[in-house]
This record gives sequence, structure tokens and C-alpha cells, in this order.
Amino acid sequence: MTIAFTTEQNLMRDSVRKMTQAIATRDYLAAMDREGRYPHEVYDAWVEAGMFAMPFPEAYGGLGGGIVEMALIVDELAYVNYDIAAAYAVVLYTSTTLLKCGSEEQKRHYLPRIFDGSVRMSVSISEPQAGSDVGAIRTSARRDGDGWVLNGRKVWATAAGARDNIIQVYARTSSDRGPHGGLTVFLVPNDTPGVECRKLDMLGRRGTGTYEIFLDDVRVPADAVLGQVDHGWDILMACLQTERLSTAAGYVGSGRKVFDLALSYARERTQFGKPIGAFQAIGHMLADMQTEQEAGSLLMWNAVEKMARGENALREVTMAKLFCSEAYVRAANAGIQVMGAAGYSMEYEMQQHYRDARSTTIGAGSSQMQRNLLANLMGLKAR
Repeated sequence: MTIAFTTEQNLMRDSVRKMTQAIATRDYLAAMDREGRYPHEVYDAWVEAGMFAMPFPEAYGGLGGGIVEMALIVDELAYVNYDIAAAYAVVLYTSTTLLKCGSEEQKRHYLPRIFDGSVRMSVSISEPQAGSDVGAIRTSARRDGDGWVLNGRKVWATAAGARDNIIQVYARTSSDRGPHGGLTVFLVPNDTPGVECRKLDMLGRRGTGTYEIFLDDVRVPADAVLGQVDHGWDILMACLQTERLSTAAGYVGSGRKVFDLALSYARERTQFGKPIGAFQAIGHMLADMQTEQEAGSLLMWNAVEKMARGENALREVTMAKLFCSEAYVRAANAGIQVMGAAGYSMEYEMQQHYRDARSTTIGAGSSQMQRNLLANLMGLKAR
């Protein structure tokens, strides 16, 4: 199933890619990766173009778009660079969480500031002993007068240390409501006293950054609670589809770029008197890459279409997240093989896709958890 995009959506798609590519040149992206530099210049251009306001209701200062526009933008940004797309997507799906679950006061306060770039937003769930098992979260929050005090340690938090960032921190507020019943989400500015964000040295995704967060007697006011106290699990479940759909859109965009890079190289590189793409071994690799990328795109847009209709798309989103992430990994691996030593060289773009892609079957829910979820939806849940 394929969505028929409007003229306006196609124009937006083209302008997003051209605008981003004009700033995020190959030299810019290489420096971002090499130096672990956050893409502030690109981010500021997105703000000026209204890209953060695009998928939000006009009542809060948005431009009245929705999930289709969000997926289009992430897809196009990821074609430029997967790490670039992450800088956009993490703000979008956490802002969507705020839209769905925040109070009216929170939405009116934060959303316009996200749109004008004065505030960013990210999320922190994982801990050293709580990854896929969210119910094992140990970070605590206790009432203190009119506010709360948070203590704990978080890890693998994308973009947590970016300037002017507010972290949606999942913490335990009750110990007697079961593993999922006592969680609460807090809006914590990353410059709050007691918050330390330490950037981790990762194999890929080095610009937007992955952080470890230390929370030492961090005091936040009562209105820092997102949604209701002890209902953090409900927030997670309500917004997980948007997060995983946005990541799937990123995998599709970057997978398409990997294929284009490999195809271009196979057409230009000659051995034994002809382009290497003319050899069956290489041609078949490219045929498989293109087929998988097209299949992933159809899965992703099928999920988008269902969500756009307001329907529960858990199965479709899970399939898209699973397939598109693994297809991106396979494409990057094949791209290295097609390009040979050039693909392995830091002078070429393919090696960054190889490194960035490897995170996609882990982040936003591992491939193993996606398969477990799909089995559960079939009625095969282990007892």
C-alpha cells in the first residue's frame, strides 16, 4: 500500500533535502562524525524553515501537518545522513509525547519554544540494569514539599547533552504498584543542578551523541510531571508507535542512500574492462539491496497510512521497525562489499553508514524484542 502524496508534501520533501544538503556537505558530515559535533547549523535552518512546527496542530503554533509529514521529513533527512535525521526525530517524537500526554499548560508553554528552537527535547528510559526490561528502572523520585527529588543513573540517551535540552526522565515513584505501575515521567532541563550528562564514545551516531546521565538530588517542581504520577508506563505505550515509526522512516531514507551510493560506484568502477556492476555477482547484490529497500519502504508507509487514519498500527509499526532496521544493516554491509577498500576507507561515506546502521537493530527496541512483540500479537505469548 502506498500513500499518494499531495503536491505540497512533495514540494516540502524536495525543499527539506535540498536545504539540508546545502549545509550538511560531505565535509560537514565528516567533521561532525570525526569531532562528535552536534549539527547546530542544520538544526537552526530547520527551525527557520518551520520543520519542527510542521506536524503539530495550529492551536499550539504548529503548521497543521501530521504523521505523514513527520515521516517524509525524517526519510529525507536520513537520506542525507542518519545521524542528522536522529537530531530531528528525537525532538519530534518526544514533542509528540508532550502533545499527547502533557497538560494544557505544558503544551502551551513548551511547544512554541520547541518550534522556535529555544528548547529541545529528548527522552531517557534505559539504565545499566533496565534496557528492554523497562520495569526494572531504579532511578527514583520522591516528593519533597511542592516538588520532587530525583536520584539515579541513566544510559544510552540520545542527544541528552544538547544545549537547551529538556529530558523526559522515566523514574520510579512507587514501589508497591508492580514493575510497570509505579513509573512517572519528569521534564528535567539538562542544566538543572545535580544533572550531569556525559557523552559516550560510540562506534557511530557521534554527532547527535549518546549520553550517560547522573541524577544527584535533582530538584524539580510539581509541574515537571508529564501526565499523571505513577502512569509513566501508559505514556510509554501511548507514544512508542510514533518513536518506532520515525526511526523506521530514518532506516528507509538511509537505506535508499546506501543503495544509491553502491549503484553509482558499481556503474563507475571498472575492472577487467567493464563496470563491476556488469558482473553477475555484483548485479545480484544490488538487485537484492533494491528489493529489500523497496519492501521496507512499503512496510513503513503502510504503517504511516494506518496511523494517519487514527488506527492502532502496533503490528504494522513493529514489522516496519524490525524489517527496515535489518535491511539497512544488510545494505550497509553489502555496500562495503561492492565498494571494496573504498567503502572501508574513512574518505568515503559508506563506512559511516556501516557504523551508524549497526545501532538500528538495538535502539528503540531491539530486533529480538520486536519479534517477541509480533509473536505476542499472534497469541503466542510465553506463559
